[in-house]
Amino acid sequence: MRVVPQHSSWLNWLHRRRYPLRYAQLTQLLRNQALSREQIRQQQQADFADIVEFAKARVPYYVERFSGGLQTLPLLEKDAVRERLDDLLALGADPAQVKLGHTGGSTGKPLAFWYDEAKHELMRAGMMRGFMMSGWRPGQKVLNFWGARQDVAAGGVFGSNWSDWIAGERTIGASEFSAAKLAAWARFVQRYKPVLLYGYASVLSELARFVIDARIAMPPSLIGVYSTAEVLTEAQREVMQQAFGCKVFNQYGCREVPNIAWECRHGNMHVFADLVYLESIQKEGEDALIVTSLTNRLMPFIRYNLGDSGRLLDGECACGSPFPLMEMGMCRQNDLIRTRLGASIHPGFFNHLLDGQSQIRQFQWRQVDLDHITLNLVASTPLSVDTVAELNEKIHAAMGGAVSLEVNYLAEIPRTAAGKHRFVIGMK
Repeated sequence: MRVVPQHSSWLNWLHRRRYPLRYAQLTQLLRNQALSREQIRQQQQADFADIVEFAKARVPYYVERFSGGLQTLPLLEKDAVRERLDDLLALGADPAQVKLGHTGGSTGKPLAFWYDEAKHELMRAGMMRGFMMSGWRPGQKVLNFWGARQDVAAGGVFGSNWSDWIAGERTIGASEFSAAKLAAWARFVQRYKPVLLYGYASVLSELARFVIDARIAMPPSLIGVYSTAEVLTEAQREVMQQAFGCKVFNQYGCREVPNIAWECRHGNMHVFADLVYLESIQKEGEDALIVTSLTNRLMPFIRYNLGDSGRLLDGECACGSPFPLMEMGMCRQNDLIRTRLGASIHPGFFNHLLDGQSQIRQFQWRQVDLDHITLNLVASTPLSVDTVAELNEKIHAAMGGAVSLEVNYLAEIPRTAAGKHRFVIGMK
């Protein structure tokens, strides 16, 4: 039987006093969950129309795009955000309230965006609602494992301060790790007795493997582990559930447009349709995810190409949520692999080539040039000669010609500046 520590009512009261806007927004978000699916859809359509009209009238970038009588909404690409950052800021924005945020640059191209306190507080309120889908309640302990250094520094999203203490929240900077650090983190989890763990899939799965190998008992307080920022593989989910003894949940969003979708206890990803309008369109032969923030009038992201793959699903979930369903693809901020014949191969092809190789802890495919691919592995034992030969054969067939495959065995695969792990890296 799970023993979930009850949060301190006076600490929770202090936290509510410290962040009244966050809790007011959370109250409204929870009310939205009581709406019917049709009511959510109608509200979403109205909010989408409102944000478009606002942008056409008040945001220089969109004023320019629609000045020629443009009838259809174009996609907003990341290069446009980089090049037209100032023009995407709404006219009349208060300079004293505007802040500049940054993505971690997981594809090697960092991106900046404008935000204010209202957006930040709505992001945190949305996270709280997402956590509540696991059974967590405000004030119960959350332990974050975060790789982006700017987020764990003072003033960052997860920067430690007294308000984190009264919220029952702690953050471990996990941009890099070693066996000694994993041991220290495991001991801290034992002492801190969190209700939820939240962090990068690669970090949490490495900690899980260490916990299993070292036979470290995790506290019975844990009711959920939330994976974010990276693709969550089934192998990672399984090892985390074994190590931590609780359900693993997936979460999807980005810094520019947070809280896109959260997984419920029934294992389904729900699109937070009161915060975003999510589309899945065919782009370069793949299901590309396109998102519109319905709440951000400071810097509207309208039909924003996330660079991720996934699709919307029909049907309803037994959990009773009115929010629509989706599923993630295996491509998230990864690169296409190019062939000498001019074709492009989706990263998902390479991600699945190593299915069933249980000795592999981490892998990374990197295209050096059109005829040369390296496979970096962290593995307990090398791949067999037959397995390497089979990989060669499959890659040759997919790329339409002879390709040199180089397999490297490493102690650790370098992570991005944001502390993320990339599965596939294409040519620059």
